Amino acid sequence: MEKKSGRSFMDDIKLPQPDTDDLRGRQSVRATFKLSPRAIEALSIVAVHLGIKQKSLFDHLIEDVQTLNTIAQELEADQFRTMGRVQKTFVISRRTLVSLDEISKESRAPRDALVEYSIQRLLPVIVREREKHRKRKKLRDDINQHLEEGLKLLEKSRSLLGEDDPVTARLEAALTYYETARASIAHFVERGEIIEEF
Repeated sequence: MEKKSGRSFMDDIKLPQPDTDDLRGRQSVRATFKLSPRAIEALSIVAVHLGIKQKSLFDHLIEDVQTLNTIAQELEADQFRTMGRVQKTFVISRRTLVSLDEISKESRAPRDALVEYSIQRLLPVIVREREKHRKRKKLRDDINQHLEEGLKLLEKSRSLLGEDDPVTARLEAALTYYETARASIAHFVERGEIIEEF
């Protein structure tokens, strides 16, 4: 809110100013890579399953300079060249692209290979999430059964105490909330089926 003098309250506070280069580094750019269909699918599945934007996930994987350097040192370019790959364009941050290009040039490792093997780091995440998903499905079945038992109990309360009894009303309210939670859980589990198909 402006003061009458035309000055802003911000004029009286000393705060660090944003760095122009840092802001430009966060700018989104498009970059095309030739990757295996499995890597492309892995990136997509983890993004959907964990609710992370693909750009954020991509940036997280590629901005890890130390890991990229390790991949570059261990990379077997011949093995990568024989891999079936398809072209795919991603939206990533300018900083990520610059970092990737620099490491590729310094290590003389193909940029696409660095991306491919960075994404493959997600495979253990998928394995862990697949196992959790199977447990979630079992719990979902238990929750469905528990809700059915609760609804039978509500019917019993209605017949013994009546529709207007406070116990019946509170039990009905609890089961309404429980049903909403069950539907939300079922939707989440259904969305997670993608990880089982990978």
